[in-house]
Amino acid sequence: MSAQKRTLSDVGTGILGFVGMSALAGVLVTAAVTPALAVTGMAANNSISMFENLPGYLNIGELSEKTDIYAAAPDGTPYHLASFFDENREEVPWEAISQYVKDAAIAGEDPRFYEHGGIDIQGTLRAALNEYVIGGATQGGSSITQQYVKNVLINNGVREATTEEEKEAAYDAATETSPDRKLKEMRYAIALEKEFSKDEILMGYLNIAAFGGRVYGIESASQYYFGGKHASELTLPEAASLIAIVNHPEKFRLDYPESETNGVNSVNDKGEPTPYAANKERRDYILEQMLKEKKITQEEHDAAVATPVTPVIKEPSTGCQSAGGSAYFCDYVTWVILNQYDDPATEKDEGRELLQQRGLQIFTTLDLELQGAAETAIAENVPTTDPRFDVGSVAVTVEPGTGRILAMAQNKKFSSDPEVTATSAEYTSVNYSTDFNYGGSSGLQPGSTYKVFTLAEWLNSGHSLTERFNGSRRAFTSFTDSCTGNWTGSYNPRNDDGRVASNAVDATAWSVNTSFMAMAQQLDLCKIKQTAQAFGIHRADNSELAMNPSDVLGTQEIAPVTMAAAFAGIANKGNTCTPIAIDKILDADGVEIPPPASTCTQSVPENVAAGMTFAMQRTFAGGGTATASNTGTDVPHIGKTGTTDGAKDTWMIGASTKAATAVWVGNVVGDANLRDLEFDSGAASTARHRMWRSIMQVADNKYGGDAFPEPDAAAFRQVMVAVPQVAGLSLDAAKQAIEQAGFAFEDGGQQDSNLPAGTVSGTDPTGEAGRGSTIRVFTSNGQGTTVPDLTGMNALQAKAALDQAGLTMKSSGNPGPTDVVASQDPAPGTALKRGSEVTVTFSNGGPGNGIVPPGDD
Repeated sequence: MSAQKRTLSDVGTGILGFVGMSALAGVLVTAAVTPALAVTGMAANNSISMFENLPGYLNIGELSEKTDIYAAAPDGTPYHLASFFDENREEVPWEAISQYVKDAAIAGEDPRFYEHGGIDIQGTLRAALNEYVIGGATQGGSSITQQYVKNVLINNGVREATTEEEKEAAYDAATETSPDRKLKEMRYAIALEKEFSKDEILMGYLNIAAFGGRVYGIESASQYYFGGKHASELTLPEAASLIAIVNHPEKFRLDYPESETNGVNSVNDKGEPTPYAANKERRDYILEQMLKEKKITQEEHDAAVATPVTPVIKEPSTGCQSAGGSAYFCDYVTWVILNQYDDPATEKDEGRELLQQRGLQIFTTLDLELQGAAETAIAENVPTTDPRFDVGSVAVTVEPGTGRILAMAQNKKFSSDPEVTATSAEYTSVNYSTDFNYGGSSGLQPGSTYKVFTLAEWLNSGHSLTERFNGSRRAFTSFTDSCTGNWTGSYNPRNDDGRVASNAVDATAWSVNTSFMAMAQQLDLCKIKQTAQAFGIHRADNSELAMNPSDVLGTQEIAPVTMAAAFAGIANKGNTCTPIAIDKILDADGVEIPPPASTCTQSVPENVAAGMTFAMQRTFAGGGTATASNTGTDVPHIGKTGTTDGAKDTWMIGASTKAATAVWVGNVVGDANLRDLEFDSGAASTARHRMWRSIMQVADNKYGGDAFPEPDAAAFRQVMVAVPQVAGLSLDAAKQAIEQAGFAFEDGGQQDSNLPAGTVSGTDPTGEAGRGSTIRVFTSNGQGTTVPDLTGMNALQAKAALDQAGLTMKSSGNPGPTDVVASQDPAPGTALKRGSEVTVTFSNGGPGNGIVPPGDD
């Protein structure tokens, strides 16, 4: 309200307000200067009583400070990745602030700061007169101590608020223009001066003050407005320019040179545009006051006034987009903080508060050298976008024995701006490496890399690496599942090539689908799932992990970091450690906050893990599916490839004893067959090998790797099992008996037998066979007979026995009446078709004995 428009009534009311305000202010000043008066009651009156009843203790809450996230540079020093803040502030001690800043603050805001007891009575009365009588614009009358109090009240109110509405209300309450608010502020200021030294109050003020936008505190202001310069390094004109801002942060800020109040709309006395004119005017006023207070010389003053305002804006790294190729790892770290530190018992978002307000120093597990290798491998082999399909790729490396994530790279550019991600396929905020609850997708099918968990359960349940089984392609009709009930149906997967493996080593090296189905058929699907879960496997969308027959071949959606951690567990003698991204967290006071720890579990016994690594090393040998990923460094590796149906997803996952890397290349959405496509780097389907090889070469050269333990002899034993006696059974009953005994059933067709037609006549082999091997089962055609035992019979007797069996006899000579059968072919018990011939040899028989058996010529 202007003075010209104020009515007589307004003036009268204002005078009353001024008198009341000044009287109470006088009492408070008296109490501040001579507190003994209040104690003894010498000046007791209503105003003193009112003063005593006002709150005096001010709780100075923690300031909101920015959080910094670091990786480890190749030389081991921390490398800054990103910052997060609601208020861009970094508190600094007294000695870290330029004396120019301290002098400018006092000269410009409160010249009698070191003389008063918290309230500058002259400034207070001047402001009250202007506010309540003259009616001009609100003028500052607050001491630095009062300004500090106001900022503390704002900070406390905003920090306690849980909603934006509550924050706005807290700010309004701490800044409203009213005698009541001003009196409380003054009371707090007096109490504060009795508790803290002047230097401590000035330091607190400089650390809490607003400097425009989200910039708070002198250190962050110095770095933001003057190119990363520390507050201790500020020159005289720079210090004065920054202190000018606190008088009116939005008007005098230095990052809007062309605003109406602070821009090139102003001109100097030569008619030249004057950038930052408003700030310069206030700056020069402060310089004048510093000269007046004898804080600077005339020469310093003149030189500073002649210096143009020339800020060098250095944008703070807010959010993970500033982390470049490490942005997705950075984003994962933020989700760890958000998810791990929330307290369900409170309504406050504790994780977000930690990240945005608590000034944490977060030191992560990221190895920038290995991260660089992963980023380069992706950039050289997979495009960011492809007009033919939405291409995606990640590379994740986890350290065996610790779970520390050493690298996490992606082919997309990171952005958390929905408008950017909606309009450009180059950008996404989705981290393909992680679970949905950690900023990731709903997961990716790992394909044949998942077969290692069937291998684990195969060995864990007592089977051996060399145990034989029927790995041929066929329909699988039954599986044991103790979790959800046994499975029946028909599942007939195809193999990638014509090779058939009949033992676990070859099945792993060649990745034969039907071989793993044959192994799974002898196991319990439920236990395969439980073994996978023991390695930390879970669905990325947090739903229940399933285990259907097709899941043996990797159809559940899993995050790549989960697969990398599982392979790290295999490489670590079966001891799996959950992935972690943070090594150390310090709060704003340098006190360590325990980071989320890795939990290590012995997933399978060490001898089982040794059997797994024996088979998985063979994938790199000649003919193995991982041969193209061989690093050539002589560091031992285990590995497993994976390709989903239609080559929509392609994987290479492998490990040394020091590093486990998972590489995925595939469709983000869509069904493009990578075997039909070429990238600039070569075949799309083999990009995974080129990437894995180059990443692990860096890991091998940096970390090395030990030999994997050799399996014990039990891993190579051949298990022999009795073949069931099924002769005379129906074919279906024989099949059931064969499979229940752990063998693979094969229909051998019909054969001559004297058993009823359609019944089982025999098996091949008989007696004992290796567990899991194939048993051929024959059925009778009903036209057979069995060769009788003719031993010891004379010619007439032998002839009669063969006639009865429907067979004919061919003697090896002319037997005499006393000659007997010495041998026969086929042997007794042999099944023959009726009418077949049996050759009989007699002892002591020969030509000329005159006996000719009937029917012989």
